[in-house]
Amino acid sequence: MSSSGKGYSYTGSGTNSQGNHYCSRDYGTGSDSNGSGRGDAYHYSNSNGSYYYSNSNGSTYYNDGKGGSTYTPSSGKK
Repeated sequence: MSSSGKGYSYTGSGTNSQGNHYCSRDYGTGSDSNGSGRGDAYHYSNSNGSYYYSNSNGSTYYNDGKGGSTYTPSSGKK
């Protein structure tokens, strides 16, 4: 599933055995932060209401679904 003109293509999505949804995107080798040939952004939406984002710039965001969240910028400092 390609998203032409948006600068990325979908590389996978679905639901795992725990009932958590995931989706990954590939932004191309020029911005690939996770190594050659790997989708460089993804998110999980968990059945308990929490969700997690890993962004193409290396930053991450986690929300526990209960009002708590953690953001880590690409530098690795919170």
